[in-house]
Amino acid sequence: MKGPDAPVVVGVDGSSSALAAVRWAAEECARHHTRLRLVHGYSLPVRGYPEIIMTGNEIRRAIQDQAHEWLTEATAAARAAAPGVEVVTEVVADSGTHLLIEESRAARLMVLGSTGLGNVTGLLVGSTALALASHGECPLVVVRGTAVPDGPVVVGVDGSPTSEAALAFAFEEASTRGCGLTAILCWQDFMVESAYSATRFTVDWGQVEGEERRLLAQRLAGWQEKYPDVEVHRVVLRDRPVRALMRYGAEAQLVVVGSHGHGGFAGMLLGSTSQALVYNAPCPLAIVRQAG
Repeated sequence: MKGPDAPVVVGVDGSSSALAAVRWAAEECARHHTRLRLVHGYSLPVRGYPEIIMTGNEIRRAIQDQAHEWLTEATAAARAAAPGVEVVTEVVADSGTHLLIEESRAARLMVLGSTGLGNVTGLLVGSTALALASHGECPLVVVRGTAVPDGPVVVGVDGSPTSEAALAFAFEEASTRGCGLTAILCWQDFMVESAYSATRFTVDWGQVEGEERRLLAQRLAGWQEKYPDVEVHRVVLRDRPVRALMRYGAEAQLVVVGSHGHGGFAGMLLGSTSQALVYNAPCPLAIVRQAG
């Protein structure tokens, strides 16, 4: 169990996207009264200095000097966004993805920008984000798109354990931010047909929608009791989860999903819904894994 003082960790690579992630994370630290940790991982290039004769130590020092410049710039961005937040930095000789997975063991939250500088820094953001979502030990936020300041937190619900973890995260964020929460449950014809072993001509779609609404109400009941300050808007749609979350996310502060769900019936598998949102979410995206 991580303590309340666990830091928010950001992978920094010198890109403008990473600086946006740093600013978002600093404001998150201010809301949750915790510290911000900025890290950069590097590995020595196999090639890349064809016209300059440099020793291994000289290459290492050059990379470290560049990393420290990036972290200094990121620290300034964090302090401008949230002046009272404690900021610590570290440069580590480790590949970006492996480093961030290790950092997630002690972190409250991992944060990445939506694009990076590529192989030089080891932060190929799409693959790194998916690796963290699959193997990290805390929630991950990919900062992309535009957050609507007075918008709600939007969460995808499917009844799976990771969906419950996503609800816990989403309600806490909505309560801390003082905003509403939009809970979305999607279902599709082929999912219901498979579940009921029936054709579309024998299914009572009105009854199915009623059952889905009851499921959503059941999933939300306990959380609404725990967070009575959060106004909840329930949405049940006969639609694809990605399409619905993209649409509602365009007016949101944050979209939250579980890292995977109930397979084809839930439509919330990492690599489908989560992967699509990593690359296309219209606002910051949180991917939450089941604890333990």
